Amino acid sequence: MTTPYPHLLAPLDLGFTTLPNRVLMGSMHTGLEDGRQHFPAMAAYFAERARGGVGLMVTGGFAPNIEGWAKPFAGTLATPAAARRHRVVTDAVHAEGGRIALQILHTGRYGYQPLCVAPSRLKSPISPFTPRALSARGIERQIRAFVRCARLARDAGYDGVEIMGSEGYFINQFLVTHTNQRTDEWGGDYANRMRLPVEIVSRVREAVGPGFILIYRLSMLDLIPDGSSWPEVVQLAKAVVAAGTTILNTGIGWHEARVPTIATSVPRAVFAGVTQRMRQELRAAGITVPLVTSNRINTPEVAEQVLADGCADLVSLARPLLADPAFVAKAAAGRAADINTCIACNQACLDHTFKNQLASCLVNPRAGQETTLVIHPTPQRKRYAVVGAGPGGLAAATTLAERGHAVDLYEAADRIGGQFNMACRIPGKEEFAETLRYFDRRIESTGVRLHLGTRADAATLAAQGYDAVILATGVLPRDPQIPGQDGANVLRYTDVLLHGRPVGARVAIVGAGGIGFDVAEFLVTPPGGSTSVDPAAWRAEWGVADPTAVRGGVVPPKPSPPARQVTLLQRKPGKLGAGLGKTTGWIHRAALHHKRVEMIAGVNYERIGPDGLFVTYGPERKDGQLIDCDTVVLCAGQEPLRELEAPLVAAGVTVHRVGGADVAAELDAKRAIDQGTRLAARL
Repeated sequence: MTTPYPHLLAPLDLGFTTLPNRVLMGSMHTGLEDGRQHFPAMAAYFAERARGGVGLMVTGGFAPNIEGWAKPFAGTLATPAAARRHRVVTDAVHAEGGRIALQILHTGRYGYQPLCVAPSRLKSPISPFTPRALSARGIERQIRAFVRCARLARDAGYDGVEIMGSEGYFINQFLVTHTNQRTDEWGGDYANRMRLPVEIVSRVREAVGPGFILIYRLSMLDLIPDGSSWPEVVQLAKAVVAAGTTILNTGIGWHEARVPTIATSVPRAVFAGVTQRMRQELRAAGITVPLVTSNRINTPEVAEQVLADGCADLVSLARPLLADPAFVAKAAAGRAADINTCIACNQACLDHTFKNQLASCLVNPRAGQETTLVIHPTPQRKRYAVVGAGPGGLAAATTLAERGHAVDLYEAADRIGGQFNMACRIPGKEEFAETLRYFDRRIESTGVRLHLGTRADAATLAAQGYDAVILATGVLPRDPQIPGQDGANVLRYTDVLLHGRPVGARVAIVGAGGIGFDVAEFLVTPPGGSTSVDPAAWRAEWGVADPTAVRGGVVPPKPSPPARQVTLLQRKPGKLGAGLGKTTGWIHRAALHHKRVEMIAGVNYERIGPDGLFVTYGPERKDGQLIDCDTVVLCAGQEPLRELEAPLVAAGVTVHRVGGADVAAELDAKRAIDQGTRLAARL
């Protein structure tokens, strides 16, 4: 059978084994690695993705010893007893015909724990702990720990290991003078600084033998000042291949870099050219090792093009396989339209990880929850009405219909999506439209009866005799009750994002939550000016440079001028955007800083007049100031819209609430989709 993805679905001969396709499931820390009680869940998680056709999977990171822990008692593989516990994972994967490698991750100075070690005693900006500088004997112990971990992984049934040498972790820290200030045989010139990864790869290969996959994750673009030069990166690549690497994986950016690398605002496959350049360097030297390219490859079309262009031999899909474990199988079956696309929001994966929670996925709440959130066919078909086709209503309606129930989905607007339609309009959030595309397809494939342009009323719903009604009616903008807010120069966020009302050149935004930041980003970006769909403009905006010309591949950013003068205000004292995503909030703040948005906290909104917004400061309401502006935009929060609930309950109808109709804290699509899916799974 012909396929539109001949490169993506082509097998790859590694000499001693053949991978069925060119998809590598990149390593993601989910929290399932941390604690033996999670191993059955981890087995189910990887088995589902093996069943979905992934060519080779890599686990989240496991430390080779306690000094390499990401946090206290993080996942560690250092004893035969620990290796035996992994058998449940490898056996489950192999039962589905899959292959899996264990990532060996030593965090070095990034460790969020007091035992961390590094080449030099230099604290990282992302950990409160100052590492202990290793002695030469201490370095030898770390090397032996890597080797022991790899041997135990082989004994546990893994098909290979990935040695994590990028993202600013332990091995990376030896490579650059930014973090390695040693003067012994492990520091100084580059030949000494690169000894550690070469020794680790060489000794691991000797310990595990020839028939075992050894992936080396190479930092090809550090994105930090004083990072590796391109000749150094190429030199290391050649050395680790000569030492026994089977597959060379691409790492982009240190965790402390001030350049986003995997957020939704990053253009698709924007870093594939870096891998392509490395591949050309190695091929010119007669080195044919397979290379993996990575970061923001989320559709089979993008993956196919990257491979067809000769950028790499494999593509790393990490979060896209959280979003849809059957990604590869659907692509192979000609069902790419049915893929639940990763929107790179980070809200349930990375944000959860950095908050010490189990990772999941905003668009697929079953990710990491395969043993607890199970979608069973219903033993008894019932009739349900879902009111509101925002994310929560869409998840509830399609899950109910997938289980075999009869579902009517009512939506007052002329399209599905609810307030997600606003998110799609924000520069850098274009990917959110993929979720609505997916739900459109789900409505069709599950048989949900969709009623667009239909404002459901309680009497009609009650007369239909539904077994239950799910209210997913969303939210209304909160009224901040500012004197003068009825003036012609005042708009609500819905006027701006949904209805396209004209906005002046100088704007004051009332409220600095997620919506306030989105509105600010929308207003400072000219129409058609989103850098997320313009890789060259994005690189300039964030200072990503040609690594062959600039050490570390980073220069000062050169953002384009803002389309408007914007002032963003909040009542609370403290940093604006403190409630934004843990791993993406800094990106939004930096983006607005680039656009010269003024951010003011601790204000009282006294009144709005023709000349702008008058504010005072603090509980004493002192230091009155007029914020000169042409338009004031109100982004002062939301309230649940539940007008149908009381009359339905009075009519004896069973009512459930999901999403904003239940809790209107910001616009939380993660909670809405999770809530809608879980409700539908148990009804």
